[in-house]
Formats: sequence, C-alpha cells, structure tokens
Amino acid sequence: QVQLVESGGGLVQAGGSLKLSCEGSGSIFSIHAMGWYRQAPGKQRDLVANIINGGEPTYADSVKGRFTISRDNARNTAYLQMNSLKPEDTAVYYCKADGLGEYSPGNYYTYDSWGQGTQVTVSS
Repeated sequence: QVQLVESGGGLVQAGGSLKLSCEGSGSIFSIHAMGWYRQAPGKQRDLVANIINGGEPTYADSVKGRFTISRDNARNTAYLQMNSLKPEDTAVYYCKADGLGEYSPGNYYTYDSWGQGTQVTVSS
C-alpha cells in the first residue's frame, strides 16, 4: 500500500503564492513519476505538472512560467510552487504517483496512487 498526503492549500489573493507538498508513504520501493492535477467544480480533472524521475518537468500551458514542480526522492515528496496565482487557478489539487512497491525484499508490485486533494482558492 502506498499513500499520498497533500498539504499547503488555502486561500490567497490574486497575485499571491502557495506551495503544495505531497508526501508518499508505505511500501515504496521507487517512484517513477509524480504529478499534480486539479479539478474545479463541474470540470474534469486536468494535469497541471508532472515530473519523471531523472527527467524534465512538464506543465500545462495555463501554468507555464508561474508554477514549478520539484521532487525530493529521499523524502518521497513532490512540491508545487505556485506564483502569480489567478482566480482561475481555484480548484482541488491532487497529487498522483506511480512506481514500484515492495511486498517483501525482492517481491514488487506496481502502484498508481492518488492523494485525497487539497483546496486552493484564489480570490480576486
């Protein structure tokens, strides 16, 4: 079992900044990709940013130049630094990670896990 817990959401005025964190725990052997998604009321869940282990991050066009994704492999943690926030960034932000878990030494399984989400509200 792999669990992801997001933190750092809240209420901020337009133009402000927030930093989200996503910490993985459980039987993690490795994490291949970590990503942030968001879902506004009545809309589908969309990819915001993604980072593959050893690779370059990718971003949705709507957040390029404003958001930065990073990860700390030693802590099984991903971050999303959000600057110059806009009211249209208001959504529930979800963390997602996939990789290998370990039942016991040498016995592995694949996982694709989501966090519970954290609310980000940007007021105008």
